[in-house]
Amino acid sequence: MSYIDADHGVTTIQLLDPAGRLVESEAGSELRPYVDALGDDQLRAMHRDMVLTRRFDREAAALARQGQLALWVPSHGQEGAQVGVAHASRPHDHLFPSYREHAVALAKGVDPVDILRLLRGHTHGGWNPADRGNFHVYTLVIGSQTLHATGYAMGLTLDGKTATGDPEVDQAVVTFFGDGATSQGDVSEALVFAASFQTPELFFLQNNQWAISVPVATQSRTPLVNRAIGFGVPGTRIDGNDVLASYAVSRRDLDAARSGAGPRFIEAMTYRIGAHTSSDDPTKYRTDDELQSWIARDPIERFEAFLRSRGEGDAFFAGLDAEGDDLGADIRRRTLELAKPEPRSMFDHVYSEPHPVMREQREWLASYESSFGQDADPTTAATDGGRA
Repeated sequence: MSYIDADHGVTTIQLLDPAGRLVESEAGSELRPYVDALGDDQLRAMHRDMVLTRRFDREAAALARQGQLALWVPSHGQEGAQVGVAHASRPHDHLFPSYREHAVALAKGVDPVDILRLLRGHTHGGWNPADRGNFHVYTLVIGSQTLHATGYAMGLTLDGKTATGDPEVDQAVVTFFGDGATSQGDVSEALVFAASFQTPELFFLQNNQWAISVPVATQSRTPLVNRAIGFGVPGTRIDGNDVLASYAVSRRDLDAARSGAGPRFIEAMTYRIGAHTSSDDPTKYRTDDELQSWIARDPIERFEAFLRSRGEGDAFFAGLDAEGDDLGADIRRRTLELAKPEPRSMFDHVYSEPHPVMREQREWLASYESSFGQDADPTTAATDGGRA
């Protein structure tokens, strides 16, 4: 089905209602073929990614409370939106996250401990996207990843890696951001360049209703999806807790973008069940009634009901619970085993080739450490500083 925002007349695409039932509508009729083409194994994989992401989220939150992480950014409630677009993307597409896209990261093969390594302060770079399904590193500077993504998408066009007519070759880009980021100038600038240069790009906005403690109604007097239209970028609003709607609309829009039709924009209406980060207390600014109304629309429970209606049995779901417990135990063990990073490693990978400034700074740090009687070898620092 689809439903209309009574205040602004915006259609929201929904294919799976909160009870897990497929529903029909004129707006969603063009999208059903994408859903009907999904096999049982693909549907199970989507559910698995959501369940394991939530288990990862719970374990990471516990580690943060126990002082094992500098910060944690919960994704509870947003798994449906993220898994849908992750599965809709093709292996050669490039995805540029903010800092809450844990489900996309896991779906693309990022080791969850690599995420924790970043949020524990052990690394600035995180991972090599080429080794992680073209999933780029987390970005903590609000909205800046939209510019990175747009620049990369412009590069794909200049390099002739899109709009060749072969969807197995043509590449597209997805950039993820939240409702709070739409108030940043970077997002507007990215939309300007994307529209001007007709980039092969999908802007995927997860509207989780709160930019830390500021509600969307305060940030924008009109639906955020309408901002895209103002820049000349076609936009669609979806039920972000409906993984099938996220998958179908993202698949459609990514295929259009990589074919040369220009950028697309999706506003996924979802909710941040947990805190903005582990340093936030959401009880100070939102009501329990609001929270409970969104818990009732949980994307995982919705999809489980759908799978059960198709004949999926208890064994599958019990197996996922056991796999989740194993994942949680593995994450905890490996996180606690992480060794303190070598301070001089901060100079590695700043440049792809050895760089004299990095070498000089590394030598200075080695000398400074030596002055305190620490084990530092300036000779070694001078020979390998800045090596990638």
